[in-house]
Amino acid sequence: MSKQTGDTATQEGRDPLEKESQITAAQLGKIGALTRRAFAPEELYVFSLVLCDNEIDRDFECFDEEALQVLAGLFVGKTGIFDHAARAENQSARIFDTAVEAGEGTTSRGAPSRRLRAWAYMARCDKNADLILEIDAGIKKEVSVGCAVERVVCSVCGRDRKTGACEHQKGQRYGEALCCHLLQNPTDAYEWSFVAVPAQRGAGVTKTRGRSGAPESREALGLRKLFAGSAGGELVLTAAERGRLAREYHLLAELARAGEEYLESLRRDVVKLTLLTRPELDPRVMEEVARAMDAAQLKAFQSAFAKGLEERFPVPQLAGGGPRSREEALNAFKL
Repeated sequence: MSKQTGDTATQEGRDPLEKESQITAAQLGKIGALTRRAFAPEELYVFSLVLCDNEIDRDFECFDEEALQVLAGLFVGKTGIFDHAARAENQSARIFDTAVEAGEGTTSRGAPSRRLRAWAYMARCDKNADLILEIDAGIKKEVSVGCAVERVVCSVCGRDRKTGACEHQKGQRYGEALCCHLLQNPTDAYEWSFVAVPAQRGAGVTKTRGRSGAPESREALGLRKLFAGSAGGELVLTAAERGRLAREYHLLAELARAGEEYLESLRRDVVKLTLLTRPELDPRVMEEVARAMDAAQLKAFQSAFAKGLEERFPVPQLAGGGPRSREEALNAFKL
């Protein structure tokens, strides 16, 4: 789940460049709790950003104020990367302080506007010089955060969509009410990223489904809303939408190909293991049986027959060359 507003403005009444260039003793103390040695103010660069707010975003989802308060604690110490690519070389900055602050007026749902602001630091070095310049120039501005929530509540009926579906579709109106999903009870915060195209107005959002689910791609989110908006009638695509559709098709084709290769590998493994432990079986029959299984069934058979193989052909612990893995043992048999 995620949210953000890439605004790097500072507190009201202060010149942004003046405040960002002056690191206070309190800030230095909070940064010191995250570093391995003490740093002088001139060795560090500090900037602020709005991570997320309680307004409905372009995916028709929003945090409530209580969620923002929880996220404020969860995001302290979290690293900043680029485009949600979780690689060590992408780490650019780290959050050392957060605060939930009042926004302007009320949200579209009539709640007082609130936003989660964070302060981050990075080392002043040659590697970061260009990034610091781009932040000051307002080029690197939009950010997106990744987090998990316990509840995703329909704003119309109050049902938790993570435990059961309801008949309401987010983005659709039911009477005067616009259906959206309320993101409640955050359980984890993963990272925040500089992004180019945010999903939230003035920001960028990439949502992670649940504690362990993979984020839904921005292309998939846009296409899902596009088809939902057609309501079964004629679908007219713009050039940009046709491009998105083509990209999503190619992505799905690649995923399908990778999935089929994985299934084929599982089938071959299951057939090998079965014939090694049950040599009386007809290989052609076993191949047909394996082809009719889904991934979960194949993995269950693979685990069971692998255990049978270990019992049937134990590998001596003092055998020359050291113990062999199951894959090495299987490679000795060509079926």
